[in-house]
Amino acid sequence: MKQIDLNCDLGEGINTDEQIIPLISSANIACGFHAGDVDTMNRIIAKCLQHGVAIGAHPSWPDKENFGRKEMQRSAEELYELVIEQLNILSTLAKEQGSKLHHVKPHGALYNQSAKDKTIAATIANAVKDFDSTLILFGLSGSYSITEAEKNGLKIANEVFADRTYQDDGSLTARSQPNALIEDEQKAVAQALQMITQQTVTSITGKQIPLIADTICIHGDGANAVAFAKAISVALKQNHIDIKTN
Repeated sequence: MKQIDLNCDLGEGINTDEQIIPLISSANIACGFHAGDVDTMNRIIAKCLQHGVAIGAHPSWPDKENFGRKEMQRSAEELYELVIEQLNILSTLAKEQGSKLHHVKPHGALYNQSAKDKTIAATIANAVKDFDSTLILFGLSGSYSITEAEKNGLKIANEVFADRTYQDDGSLTARSQPNALIEDEQKAVAQALQMITQQTVTSITGKQIPLIADTICIHGDGANAVAFAKAISVALKQNHIDIKTN
């Protein structure tokens, strides 16, 4: 049976987290820098443990004002410390509940900058490896986030998106563009199945782009997050694809 990891960004102030957690296999939990607080992190960790969902850190630039979606520039040393600090926050809370971190997925602008900037990607990979070399680093499929992590000897998960459109070069369409988000449930399901079964995605111009799909993301802050999670979960099971962590 085929399998795929289904992940979702959680702890970002949306009241649907508890509905989504039973439908996924990995949770990326905001560490307080773009969203979230200790109470929220603790609640989501507990719910993940209840449902056997892997706990991951979702570090960001320190940017609550813009939900972590504004590009920033910091020295490699500053970025390294930012990542370490956020991993430490969530890891400490997980340990208090008898668990540990499974993976790391950068958030928002930091994620997108890492995908296209070797230095940022390498800095994040260094921080993750130094913090815990057994952690899996999630990054945009085929991007610098993945290749720099692999150079560092980290376990990686090539991430694809059910609810975002793609450019011809395999990058995500910028959120500043009107067609960046997929808001139709059936389109999201069809894209998810295509990426998993065919290892391709259709770009906004209709081009077939090859990619590797180890984990598929649903954005927890999307208006259709719960509906998408339910529909994709059902579709995967109907197509004999097991939802399971890497």
